[in-house]
Amino acid sequence: MSAVRTLCLLILLTLTTQFSGCANPAQRLDARASELGYRRVMLQGDGFSHVAYFKDGRAAAGKTLHVYLEGDGTPWIRKRVPASDPTPRNPLMLELMSLDAAPSVYLGRPCYHGVHSSACTLDIWTNMRYSETVVASMSAALDSVSAGYQSLVLLGHSGGGTLAMLLAERQPKVTMVVTVAANLDSDRWAALHKQQALSGSLNPATRPSLRTSIRQMHYAGAEDDNVPPQLVRDAVAQQPGATFKVYPKQDHRCCWRDVWPEVLGELSAD
Repeated sequence: MSAVRTLCLLILLTLTTQFSGCANPAQRLDARASELGYRRVMLQGDGFSHVAYFKDGRAAAGKTLHVYLEGDGTPWIRKRVPASDPTPRNPLMLELMSLDAAPSVYLGRPCYHGVHSSACTLDIWTNMRYSETVVASMSAALDSVSAGYQSLVLLGHSGGGTLAMLLAERQPKVTMVVTVAANLDSDRWAALHKQQALSGSLNPATRPSLRTSIRQMHYAGAEDDNVPPQLVRDAVAQQPGATFKVYPKQDHRCCWRDVWPEVLGELSAD
């Protein structure tokens, strides 16, 4: 009997390993969110459903909600071939949210996290990734979770920072925007990388400045060759009162966890 049990356990372990290795990006992200103790919720946007992960935090509910917005994930594979699943493979903002003591939510984009519908055309996560369609749906989803809070802080990495700027325009409760290695000028970014312009997308650099009541903090990495600091600096210069800081050891993805406690500390500074 002992030998049979041992054999069964080995088979079960092998199958578990095989299945976990075959998990898709949405499943892996969901598993990581569960490990971090986040609560998964489906939100209805404008024409799309959105996956969101909530972290309750220790701060008083009813005051401020921190909204974490991930980067673009994997819109393309092999440069010009659209991915079938754009869900981030290495979700930086999901990890950074674990360091935040405030009530927080990680808000997913349309058609990410394995949520598909007839409206999920390839354009939604490629050329239209910052489009009115995407922003309007994310804003509607955010409406459904912000009702119990007095203010919102939007925190975005890379393309999530782009969306943070665009969402701040239409969310009256937003009091602060924090971006990390953010593509704040999508036209210039596309030209830099010799890519086609993101047709159908909104570009923060060509939009009116955010209202002055919104505090803006923008961060770039000195080693970032995806979104170079100068691109961010020039876009930030169009935003009155916005602050900009370059961290010397960071690139587009690496080492932001090391400085995140400092960034969070600056959120509460006068």
